[in-house]
Amino acid sequence: MNVAPAIVILGQNSVTVARKIISVLPGATLYGLADRTSGVDVSFTNFGETLRELFAQGTPLIGICAAGILIRTLAPILSDKQQEPPVLAVAEDGSAVVPLLGGLAGVNDLARRIAEALDIKPAITTTGDIRLGTTLLSPPPGYHLANPDDAKKFISDLLAGAQVRLEGIAPWLSDRKLPIDPQGDLTIQVTERLVTPTANCLVYHPATIAIAISAPIDDVVTLVQQLLADAKLEKASVAGIFAPITAAADPVIHAVASALRVPARFFTPNQLESLLSQGYSPAEAIAIAATGTSPLSSSSPQIAIAIAPQPIDPNTIGQPRGRLAIIGTGPGGSQWMSPEVKEILKSATDLVGYKTYLDLIGSLADGKQRHESDNREEEARAKMALDLAASGRYVAVVSSGDPGIYAMATAVFEVCDRLSLPEWDTIDIHVAPGISAMQAAAAAIGAPLGHDFCAISLSDILKPWSAIEQRIAAAAEADFVIAFYNPVSKERTWQLAEARNILLRHRTPDTPVVLARNLGRSGQTVKAIALDQLEPASADMRTIILIGSTKTRTIKRNDGNIWVYTPRRYTE
Repeated sequence: MNVAPAIVILGQNSVTVARKIISVLPGATLYGLADRTSGVDVSFTNFGETLRELFAQGTPLIGICAAGILIRTLAPILSDKQQEPPVLAVAEDGSAVVPLLGGLAGVNDLARRIAEALDIKPAITTTGDIRLGTTLLSPPPGYHLANPDDAKKFISDLLAGAQVRLEGIAPWLSDRKLPIDPQGDLTIQVTERLVTPTANCLVYHPATIAIAISAPIDDVVTLVQQLLADAKLEKASVAGIFAPITAAADPVIHAVASALRVPARFFTPNQLESLLSQGYSPAEAIAIAATGTSPLSSSSPQIAIAIAPQPIDPNTIGQPRGRLAIIGTGPGGSQWMSPEVKEILKSATDLVGYKTYLDLIGSLADGKQRHESDNREEEARAKMALDLAASGRYVAVVSSGDPGIYAMATAVFEVCDRLSLPEWDTIDIHVAPGISAMQAAAAAIGAPLGHDFCAISLSDILKPWSAIEQRIAAAAEADFVIAFYNPVSKERTWQLAEARNILLRHRTPDTPVVLARNLGRSGQTVKAIALDQLEPASADMRTIILIGSTKTRTIKRNDGNIWVYTPRRYTE
């Protein structure tokens, strides 16, 4: 199962069982029916469309509902069992787990994992699985079945009394109930070599091959494939591509990994130092570090191929390329968090940020390593995040609002630019946008940003007040709508009053001003006042202030509230 499953629920009573399942399936997404569920990752309104779309995408489905509704919903699109993802039904009270579809994709193994989490026995009905103690069609991680089309008759013959001989090493087979006989008419062959399967022989390719690449090479994908063919090795047995950490950002390495559908893993100089001191070439040292065995001879000095005696798990070897995502959660509640940000938070290993912002992401922080710091320690926080990512972690730097607007994205790039540490060059850095506070404030009261606008921070910690003063005056003279960030703090109170006085030289006293505090959080308030009423006591650091232009208007409503908007047409 290479795709994180979707857990689909239709009512709030199913959330408890869903969370138990997620505890053993990290990365799973919880889908809940809108208006009947809360605290889910994704809300949906149409059960059938959602289920069929996920199924068509190959997403494993765990429905906490009746088996019948899953069967009837998916029946119209069932066609090729070779392509079916796992589909299971789980009772609302967690008393039963029933695998329905996806026998070739590991549905029974998935059912066992879920059943273990729920402390029940899975309702597995597959005859071969019950009598033989294993699912030959769905080998465990580290093995690939080369000829699944031959498996149906093969299993039928076994169930009818045929004996099977085992060629190669496969503990997952020899420890089961298979009728193994050295003289058997059927054969199970476990090999990383190129072979031609037959109807009476199931061939499993173990993930025992490591490919080491020490330096960039032209047309490397073709070269690797040719080296495998020359050595008569099956590419399905390649467990991973391995390289020095200095090559972690090299697209060549990732191109080979993508072509072979395996992960790329990297070694630090310290991990290779001992082998290099023994006279091995960089490629040979990497191959030995990955497998513990000497590499095969190779026509390319930059590439080495080694075969381990048992399947290797690349996720336990070396380290992945570090990833750093700088995300914006929006100004408050999870309803303003983008799907991209939610996916990053689910996948990340480490969260770095101001405690208040980390608390805002709720259950998406569960199981993550939290690195909290004071809100004024942006540069130290950025350096910590980069160092964590350089060690192979997937780090999410959490900002509220949008990370590129007076937030952590700039801090990260400032530190990268100033220090230029070589280990940081290997990191995959990505910025995921969020809804900004000024957007949220504007939406809450109408459309005050409907024409040209700008944003100015009133904090003079990182820039002099003279620059702020100049910008306020220029923006006021140019008749921009202005969004004020960081308007007032305990140490800074006079700046807002001074900003108001500058604005009053260019605006009438009744110019609409929007004060939005605690957007998306408990205690949210959004109101409009006149410019001459703006005082330092009107705001704090949780407040965003929108100053209208000379064209900004208000609409009084029957309920006593008002809308604020700035016309699109800049005419009288």
